[in-house]
Amino acid sequence: MGSIKKFSSFIVAAVFAAVVGGSFFAAATPTAAFAADCSGKNVILTFPAWYRNLAKPDGSGCRIMSPTEVGGGSVGANREEQQLTKFVWTIVLNIIDIMLQLVGYISAGFIIYGGFLFLTSGGAPDGAAKARRTILNAVIGLILAIMSGAIVNFAARGLGIGG
Repeated sequence: MGSIKKFSSFIVAAVFAAVVGGSFFAAATPTAAFAADCSGKNVILTFPAWYRNLAKPDGSGCRIMSPTEVGGGSVGANREEQQLTKFVWTIVLNIIDIMLQLVGYISAGFIIYGGFLFLTSGGAPDGAAKARRTILNAVIGLILAIMSGAIVNFAARGLGIGG
């Protein structure tokens, strides 16, 4: 009985290592088509590039635009200040979007972990209660992350950043 448990643990660990390792190598070696796209919309696990809406192609690849190239702002003395503000807010909102999506993935992981705790509680009331609390807290975190992501995207569109 103990050897079956060890073998199943080994299989689970091997599958996990293959999935995580494979996704790392797939993400670490971008294809030529991935590198040639300057939109920042090529994503890994739905994470946008931090430079989304700030890159443009040049002769040898992509480059990040300077704040004066970003565009926007009214005509006049404050135009450069408005362009810099838009440039900075684009980066800030992209990073916030990345972090909120990371929170969503972590919440989904805790939902799975809570399910595992529930399955392995063996009918013990305190173990099942702990699993239910874990799942409930993870679902609340996931809902907050989704709602916060929607608010960030709404703010980005309001600032004229969305794309």
